[in-house]
Amino acid sequence: MIQETDSMDQIVSKGPGISRKTKVWMAMAGGMVIAFVLLWPAVKRWARAEQSVDFSRLQIATVVRGDLERDVSAQGRVVAANHPKLYSPTQGIVALAVRPGESVKAGQVLARIASPDLDSSLKQEQSRLQSLESELSRTDLSTRQQNQADEQTLKLRRVRLDAARRDLQRAETLRADGLLNEVEHERAKDAVRVAEVELEQAEGGGKLGHEARDFEIQDRRRQIDRQRLVVDDLQRRVGELTLRAPFDGMVATVDVQDRDAVAPNTAILTIVDLSQLEVEAQIPESYAPDALPGTPALVNVDGREIPGRLTAVSPEVRASQVEGTVAFAGVVPEGLRQSQRVAVRLLLEKHSGVLKVPRGPFLDSGGGRQIYVLAEGLATLRSIRVGAMSVSEVEVVEGLREGEQVVLSEIQQFNGARTVLVRR
Repeated sequence: MIQETDSMDQIVSKGPGISRKTKVWMAMAGGMVIAFVLLWPAVKRWARAEQSVDFSRLQIATVVRGDLERDVSAQGRVVAANHPKLYSPTQGIVALAVRPGESVKAGQVLARIASPDLDSSLKQEQSRLQSLESELSRTDLSTRQQNQADEQTLKLRRVRLDAARRDLQRAETLRADGLLNEVEHERAKDAVRVAEVELEQAEGGGKLGHEARDFEIQDRRRQIDRQRLVVDDLQRRVGELTLRAPFDGMVATVDVQDRDAVAPNTAILTIVDLSQLEVEAQIPESYAPDALPGTPALVNVDGREIPGRLTAVSPEVRASQVEGTVAFAGVVPEGLRQSQRVAVRLLLEKHSGVLKVPRGPFLDSGGGRQIYVLAEGLATLRSIRVGAMSVSEVEVVEGLREGEQVVLSEIQQFNGARTVLVRR
């Protein structure tokens, strides 16, 4: 029979202190308290949050203080300041003398337009001018002849008057001596009066005839002057059939083919002066009131910002845009080409020492009146008021403090929640 082990058991007395089991439970309780303390802010945020979103989906920025340049970005293209398009002045056959891309000098012949009708009209009007000049010469000769005849008649009338007066004087002497009767004396008086009337009529008629002939000559000369203007105009039009370069430049485009028949006002070619370039910029209509001539501008050419100045703004709106002209300040950059696309930034105004944040979707979605402020993992909706805006930054007039973090993302994604938990 096997003996039990009871004889080997010994009674052990309980030692002083806390048991191991109690220590384990106390450690677990302490860990729970520490975890509760550490997790309490998160729990509190979870309790306050109406919605949650992942941090990676948000665009976060910090409110800073600095200078803000209110500007507007626009697309533009490089154009020559002088780029006239030459047109056909009349109907005819065009003969080109240059090709696109060819350099030309001022006054060089670019094209000729053959117009038989215009040449014929010029010759006809020149012939009519010569005919009028011949008629003027004949009228002038006839006038001199008639003036000479009137002068001769006037002299004869004066001689007759002198003779009649001498006869009257002799008659009065004879009558005084009783050698001439009264009838002959009266006849001598009548002869003097007749001679005086004839002289008076000859003088008046000669004067009127002279004035009439002078008027006729003047009329002939006015006709010649009018005809000469017609001839000069036709000569000018014939001269315009030869298209010449208005300045040193380059042929940009040719719109017709050689020996084409062209109608009046048909575009023939365009010549550009590449030594004077400028930029035509399309400015959004909303910025048109602030985009005034003289506004500073920066033209982005191959990553370089070239300073310039807005020189003109079109008063016409097309497709919600107005066209402005930007001239380069100083030397025109090399390597630019006609119609090259560039980016233009107009510097409308500058604000110094303002609170600002980067421009983001919140501006459009919230109307610039609301933004979410991020603090301790919780984004809180706050009302703000914005001021000046640039292409990349927005001035915050009130509602934010320097150093705060804000959410630039769209506000609609939070469905109007006042607080949003941001999960990292």
